[in-house]
Amino acid sequence: MVPLLIIISLVSFAILQLMPGDYLTRSRLNPDVTQETFDKMAQRYGLDKPFMVQWWIWFTRIIRYGDFGTSFETRQPVFFTLFMGGRLFWTLIISSTTMLLTWLIAIPLGIYSATHQYKISDHTLTFFGFLGLSIPNFFFALVVLWMLVAVFHVGPDLGVGGLFSNKYIEAPWSWGKFLNLMWHLWPVWLVVGTSGMAGLMRYMRGNLLDTLGLPYVQTARAKGLSEHVVIYKHAVRNAINPLITMLGMSLPGLLSGTLVTAIIFNLPTVERAYWQSLNAQDQYVTMGGLVFFSFLLLVGNLLADIMLAWVDPRIRYQ
Repeated sequence: MVPLLIIISLVSFAILQLMPGDYLTRSRLNPDVTQETFDKMAQRYGLDKPFMVQWWIWFTRIIRYGDFGTSFETRQPVFFTLFMGGRLFWTLIISSTTMLLTWLIAIPLGIYSATHQYKISDHTLTFFGFLGLSIPNFFFALVVLWMLVAVFHVGPDLGVGGLFSNKYIEAPWSWGKFLNLMWHLWPVWLVVGTSGMAGLMRYMRGNLLDTLGLPYVQTARAKGLSEHVVIYKHAVRNAINPLITMLGMSLPGLLSGTLVTAIIFNLPTVERAYWQSLNAQDQYVTMGGLVFFSFLLLVGNLLADIMLAWVDPRIRYQ
């Protein structure tokens, strides 16, 4: 994982250099700033050096001091710009709860759809599954926001967007503040979880249908085992294996899917801070975000491998 992160950082740094302009591009549009000032600013930020030299200085500072650099925009350390102010905490809360709810709902629906193949309930779930896959997150988020404001006329007491209503932002934690948080989170769970839920349900249905047609399932039925034992003890345990592998790939995708939703609902998340740094060409904050997302992907794959060995006794790592 460590060598792969180093390669990812180098490739990402090179791709960032391919973007036209740099952090000083906006300043160059100001006619009152002289070229001498630009040269001093480029030297101060290290933008006057070749990209390999910039990357090496940045990488060696990480190895020696654990320093991912300083934001050009905020003059704060990269970790502070990306993660402080509750960004990392709320990102993990939103992402983990969304993933948990998605799996808890999608897997049983996929099993039910497979065991009731071609019935009205199966066709209904299939229709809503394709609907969830086809609606973009940004459009669905705008529709939910419009319905809350224009149709249901949600007032300032409950609020729309953000994590809390105005009266609860500075208030100490209480049952009312917790309920207000849940009110602000359910549209995010709905928007972000819909597409993931639809895809998981379709995968679970297809895998389980394939597994139910295998000879060992027919043998289990011929031995007189109940249908519940055949499905949940034998078929589901094998059919869910590919989905566990997908779990390792889904975490960064879940974070990127939360980006547009975080912008629309005004949520303080890491991906929103990363997007702002990308627009400002704040390269060290952008690199910190890329390394963070890459690390999540690698950790997700590691956890998926461990879970596969735990779920399927046939899999053993030597």
